[in-house]
Amino acid sequence: MDGRLSDAEIDAGQSVHWRRNLAVCLAGSFATIVAMTLLLPFLPLYVQELGVTGDAAIAQYSGAAYAATFLAAGLVAPLWGRLADRYGRKLMLIRASLGMAIVMSLMGMAQDVWQLMALRLLTGFLGGYSSGSMTLVATQTPRARSGWALGVLMTGIMAGNLVGPLIGGFLPPVIGIRPTFWLAGGVIFLAFAATALLIKEAPRPLSAHPAKAAGGWSTLPDKGPLIAMLATGLLLMIANMSIEPIIALYVRELVADPRQTTTFAGLAMSAGALGSVISASRLGRFADRIGYWTVIAGGLAVAAILLIPQALIANALQLVALRFLMGLALGGLLPCIASIIRHNTPDRIAGAMLGYSTSSQYAGQVVGPLVGGFIGGRFGMRSVFLATSLLMAAGAAYVWASRPRSGGPAPPLG
Repeated sequence: MDGRLSDAEIDAGQSVHWRRNLAVCLAGSFATIVAMTLLLPFLPLYVQELGVTGDAAIAQYSGAAYAATFLAAGLVAPLWGRLADRYGRKLMLIRASLGMAIVMSLMGMAQDVWQLMALRLLTGFLGGYSSGSMTLVATQTPRARSGWALGVLMTGIMAGNLVGPLIGGFLPPVIGIRPTFWLAGGVIFLAFAATALLIKEAPRPLSAHPAKAAGGWSTLPDKGPLIAMLATGLLLMIANMSIEPIIALYVRELVADPRQTTTFAGLAMSAGALGSVISASRLGRFADRIGYWTVIAGGLAVAAILLIPQALIANALQLVALRFLMGLALGGLLPCIASIIRHNTPDRIAGAMLGYSTSSQYAGQVVGPLVGGFIGGRFGMRSVFLATSLLMAAGAAYVWASRPRSGGPAPPLG
């Protein structure tokens, strides 16, 4: 006995624990995302409380503090993925949840805006629970169920994005801003405890070639699917986030009463997230049957079509309805992207490759608002929807052209 496990033994280990792992990752991702997004409604108020004056300065510091987390997380995601491959995916979830619990609590003790921004940067560097969960679920779930499992996990992540701002609008008036941070830190600590005690990671096979096991991109037998999915994740986030900066301004053109602008803008943003929550696991299960490439190309194509009437609508309710339908179309795409990467990546480097995917998506979250704001400012708000439609259509064509022609599932890579 040399201690190495066969593929069959690994699959058997997965079959015992993968459902419990999924449940813990689902709850932990939901809790951490809620804790991370509940600050959105009161972040400008906290920045003001920390001594910043003037609407322009408050807006700038709030935007910088919010973006800092995504910038830092995108830079370190491949590193955490590589360390997960080497030392274990569960260990990375423990690190992320404990680090986020501490830093979130410290945010409630910040004395000036620079401390807040430093802590937001530290959150990005230390965090990554939801992306780490994607890696653990992708690698610990039987391949035939990976699309459904990742779809369920994405449902929890999107639900957290939906619920977090709602809680953040309710709690500070009741308990105060600083105690809200401390409560969020406590919730993340519970996720840390559940992760440490309940998740059981199946042993990974030892490579017969240590040098090869330590490798990364250069060891991939076929880089085409990975490149296609990195580009698709970047494109998807650019297309999604390009609309965010201009929704409130666009809604203002559609409502008769300016006081309704924020209400309908919030409804439009929430409608897309709600659609994704509803469709993520269903599209994931559907993709397990008909193929991930087909679902991605189809979702992008449907979204491209739905963006055209969004540029032509006459009232805000139409925008809310169309954003909901677009959320339904796109809800399962990120799980499908993760499944394709997992199916085309050896287990020993799956975390690193999924980390690159996370970085590409974070890059899209940074670039998208910049592109949308530029196009909207130069050519008008409606042009943003039309330009995004063209981008989605191009992405659908690219994915369809890049799909494998064999028609069968990717062979297991160990």
